[in-house]
Amino acid sequence: MEKQINADLLIIGGGVNGAGIARDAAGRGLAVILCEQGDLASATSSASSKLIHGGLRYLEYYQFGFVREALREREVLLGIAPHIVWPARFILPHDKRLRPALVIEAGLFLYDWLARRNRLGRSRRLDLRTAKEGAPLKDHLTTGFAYSDCRVDDARLVVLNAVDARERGADIRTRTRCVSAKREQGVWRATLLDMRVPATTIVTARALVNAAGPWAAEVLSGVIGHDAGKKLRLVKGSHIVVPRIYEGEQCYVLQNEDRRVIFVMPYEMDYSLIGTTEIPFEGDPSQARISAEEISYLCAAVSRYFREPLDPRDVAESYSGVRPLYDDGAATASAATRDYVLDLDAPDGGAPLLSVFGGKITTYRRLAEDAIERPAPQLKPPRAERWTATVPLPGGDMEDGNFDRFLRKLRGKYPWLDGATVARLARAYGTRAEMVLGDARGACDLGLDFGAGLFQAEIDYLIGQEFALTAEDILWRRSKRGLHLSPAERAQLSAYVDERVTNQRRKTSG
Repeated sequence: MEKQINADLLIIGGGVNGAGIARDAAGRGLAVILCEQGDLASATSSASSKLIHGGLRYLEYYQFGFVREALREREVLLGIAPHIVWPARFILPHDKRLRPALVIEAGLFLYDWLARRNRLGRSRRLDLRTAKEGAPLKDHLTTGFAYSDCRVDDARLVVLNAVDARERGADIRTRTRCVSAKREQGVWRATLLDMRVPATTIVTARALVNAAGPWAAEVLSGVIGHDAGKKLRLVKGSHIVVPRIYEGEQCYVLQNEDRRVIFVMPYEMDYSLIGTTEIPFEGDPSQARISAEEISYLCAAVSRYFREPLDPRDVAESYSGVRPLYDDGAATASAATRDYVLDLDAPDGGAPLLSVFGGKITTYRRLAEDAIERPAPQLKPPRAERWTATVPLPGGDMEDGNFDRFLRKLRGKYPWLDGATVARLARAYGTRAEMVLGDARGACDLGLDFGAGLFQAEIDYLIGQEFALTAEDILWRRSKRGLHLSPAERAQLSAYVDERVTNQRRKTSG
C-alpha cells in the first residue's frame, strides 16, 4: 500500500543547496520533505575544491557584487561552523609571463577592501627567496603574494545542514527518487520511490523546489514535464590527490597559461589536493570521471612551479564532479558566472515551482534564504525572519567560535586518544565529538577499531545520526578515512555497516 503524506515544501536534491533550503525552511516552521536519489552530497557537493572563498579570479570578469557577497558569506560561515570551516593562507607565486605583478597587487587590495569586516589576515607581497613558503618552489619564482580565504569539509557541510533540518522537523529521505510531480487542484502531487525497499510514497506539497544540481533540467523535463530550456552549462571539474608534496599548512594558487588557476592544498594530513579542471560535459553527471588528459594537465601545472616534478603515476586518488553553471552566454566556462539564478514558476492559483540554477558552495546559505522568500507569499511561513546567519550548525556552538581552545579542552578530556584522531574528530563533529566518544575511558570503550582512528562508536554515530547507509558514505564523505584504510580494512568496515544498517531497518519496519 502506498503511503501518503502532506508537506508545505518538497525539495528534490540533497546537495548543499537542497540541504541548506531544508534547514532554512524547517527553522521557519514549514513542514519539509527532502528527497535525494543517492547519498547526501554524493555528487557535485562533495567534488568541490573544498574552499569557502570570494573568488579572487572573478574580479577579472568584473563580478564585484558577486565577490563581495561571497566574502560576506565567508565571514558568516566562519562564525556558524568554526569546526568545518577554517582559515587558510594562500600563496600566489608570480610568473612574469602571465599577469603583471601590479595587476595582482591591485586585485588583492580590492579583494581585501570588498571583504570589509575581515577577521582574516590581509594580503601582502612576499620575497619567495627568503620566505619559508618559497622553499618548495623553483628558484626563478622570486616574488609572490599571500592572501587569506577559508577551507571547508564540503560533504560534512551538507550533512550538518541536513542534520539540523531534521532536528527542526524536516523529513530527510536519501536513496529516494522523485519519479513524478504534477500540479493538481492547487498543490503538488509527487511520487517518491524508496530505492532500497522499494516502496512508494505520495506527497502532497504546497510548493516544490528543484535543487537537483546538474540534474535540474532533467527533473524539469522528465519528472515535472516542463520545458527546461537552455539554462544550465555543465562543466566537469576534476581533482587529484597525491602524497604530500611540501611541508606547512599554506595553500598555493598557480596561474596557468590558459588564464585558469590551480589550487594546491594540504589534504588529510599525508596528502596534497590539486585542482581543478574545467571541461564542458554532456551525459550522465553520475558517470563523470577524470581523464588521462586532465591528470596530465594538473601534474604539468604543478611541475611548472614546484621543484619536485609531479608524475601521473604519483596520483593516489582522484574525483570529478559536474558543476551546473547558469548559462549566461559567456565565451568560456571560466568566464561563466558562479552566481545563482532562482526561476519561480507560480501561475495564478497554482502551486509554486522554484528551480535552482548555478551557485557555489560559498553562497549556499544566502541562496537558501532567497529560495524560501521567493515563494513566501504563497507559503506564508509561520516565522518570516531570517535566522541561519547567526545560529551555529550542529557542533559549531563552541565558546566564542574558538576552535583551538575547544580542541585543547577535548584533548584534555580524552588524553588517552591519539592526538591526530582527536583533532580529526574535533574538526568533523565540533562539540558533538563528545556524542561520538561519550564516557569512553580508553580505546576499548569505542568498540571495534577499523584502522586509521576509525572506531565502531563513530560508525554507529554516523549510521544513527548522519544518514550513512554504506561504507562509501562513511569512508569518502563523512570521514575521508578511505584514503588511509587498506582494502582488507575497507572490506571489514563494509561488512559491519551492511549488517548494522540491515538490523536497524528490521527494527524500524518491525
